[in-house]
Amino acid sequence: MKFVIQRVTRASVTVDNEIVGQIGKGFLVLIGVSGTDTKEIADKVVKKMLGLRIFEDENGKTNLSLEDVGGELLLISQFTLYADCKKGNRPSFTDAGGPEMANELYEYIINECKKSGKKVEKGIFGADMKVELLNDGPFTIVLDSEKL
Repeated sequence: MKFVIQRVTRASVTVDNEIVGQIGKGFLVLIGVSGTDTKEIADKVVKKMLGLRIFEDENGKTNLSLEDVGGELLLISQFTLYADCKKGNRPSFTDAGGPEMANELYEYIINECKKSGKKVEKGIFGADMKVELLNDGPFTIVLDSEKL
C-alpha cells in the first residue's frame, strides 16, 4: 500500500464538473492499493499517517500533527501509484489491486480515518477526477507499507 501525503492549505476533487470533496488545511492523500494488501496493512499505514508531525509549530519546526492543527483529510484512490515502468515506455499496472478488492480497502481506509474524528472527504473510486490543491511548503511524504 502506498500513500502520497501532501500537506495542503486547501484541496478539492471534482467529477463531471461537480466538487465531490473539499478540505481546508490538512492532508491530500493519494492512495494506491496493491494486490497483496490487507486491512491489517491499511491499519498500519493509516496509523502512521495520522501520527505524522509535519505541520510547523510556533518556532517553525515540523512538530505538529494533523490532530494538533485541527487538520482535515481528502482521500483519493490512485491505482497509478503501482505503475511499473521497467519495460518500454507504457506503464504496466499488474501490481495494483483489482478494482473490487482495491475499492473495498479504499472504503475501509476512509472509515478508519473517520473514526479519528477528523473531517474526511473523498473522491469517487474509478472516476475521472480533477484534483486541485495548494501544497503547503511544498511538503510531500510517501508512505510505502513495505518500508514501514
